[in-house]
Amino acid sequence: MTELSTLAVQHPLDVAPALHPAKVLRDDAEALAAARDLAAQVRQTAAARDRERQLPWAEIEAFTRSGLGGIAIPRAFGGAQVSFETIAKVFAILSAADPAVGQIPQNQFGILYSLTGSASEAQKKVLFDSVLNGARIGNGGPERGTKNTLDVRTRLTAEGDHYRLNGRKFYSTGALFAHWVAVKAINDDGRQVLVFVPRGTPGLHIIDDWSGFGQRTTASGSVLLENVRVSGEWVIDNWKLALSPNIQGAVSQLIQAAIDAGIAREAIDESIHFVRERSRPWIDANVERASDDPYVIADIGKLKLDLHAAEALLYKAGRVLDDIAAKPIDEQSAARASIVVAQAKVLTTEIALLASEKLFELSGSRATLAEFNLDRHWRNARVHTLHDPVRWKVHAVGAWHLNGTLPARHSWI
Repeated sequence: MTELSTLAVQHPLDVAPALHPAKVLRDDAEALAAARDLAAQVRQTAAARDRERQLPWAEIEAFTRSGLGGIAIPRAFGGAQVSFETIAKVFAILSAADPAVGQIPQNQFGILYSLTGSASEAQKKVLFDSVLNGARIGNGGPERGTKNTLDVRTRLTAEGDHYRLNGRKFYSTGALFAHWVAVKAINDDGRQVLVFVPRGTPGLHIIDDWSGFGQRTTASGSVLLENVRVSGEWVIDNWKLALSPNIQGAVSQLIQAAIDAGIAREAIDESIHFVRERSRPWIDANVERASDDPYVIADIGKLKLDLHAAEALLYKAGRVLDDIAAKPIDEQSAARASIVVAQAKVLTTEIALLASEKLFELSGSRATLAEFNLDRHWRNARVHTLHDPVRWKVHAVGAWHLNGTLPARHSWI
């Protein structure tokens, strides 16, 4: 794999990043191997990059060159079309090393999957080919100041043989690193569309104003769209997704859950390492090593049990999605997909928060020193798990099992 130090580290924000060739991975085994190789490199500098808020340009370039960006593209379009279980494992592996490197490409995977039910064959070919050739897709969906997350105020207006796009986005994870920004907008007919804007298009401005205390290097800030000229070929009829049952939301949520699982695993591994190498035993334990303290041992055991349960449910959810996607999807199977992923996300959220907090209780006061930057695990877990409230997932699971109520159909369930 290319050394990270040889890759570009910065780009002007309104200019498209350089496009580098990407390897085309062929199967699940290659995808998992690539993820493990990249994670080993990314982990080495994760703490320093978080401390200094150094954006992971080299790491994202390495992700792209490795071929991981295209592993979900259908085989009919030249991709590996790896299983959803493998996708979950890839994101968990990367997010253990650095959850920012996991979250930045997450939207690309969700967007690519949504194209299967909304884009024309010509649009799919161009965009899938673009990703296989090294392009990245960033998010331009959420907005601040709206009544809820589904409310979109950005407008796409017809103007002769083209369109004009105007609006402002926030939480635009991936946009700063992208070659395409996928923008949700409302067209003249009042329907939601997804507009692919090439980076460098006049009027498209990326603003690095993300100030979250966790996931600090995701650059999940603003996208400003000022009278951006758009060709009709890049307008996707996103509203079509609502016409028939699908698993688009479940696919997106599976990856979000995998990111939290990765955070949890790394926090537990850091706890074990610190207790073994640096912590002192409490005086009442009457042991020579902190790792022999019976209460510490029990807590590590409980954390591992909770982690393994969360991971088992996560990977089971991936297998269920694989099974559902292989057949015609109806309302019941789409609902089952959402519920099984929701169950996994509840557990991955809980263990990510618990493990990153228990790290300090088990490791002791020394673990709070800034030189270790171990608080990044809790900060990352706390911020990322706010993406969508799991209390509503618990409600959806209960309503499904108790009353047979189908969950809502959107990207957050």
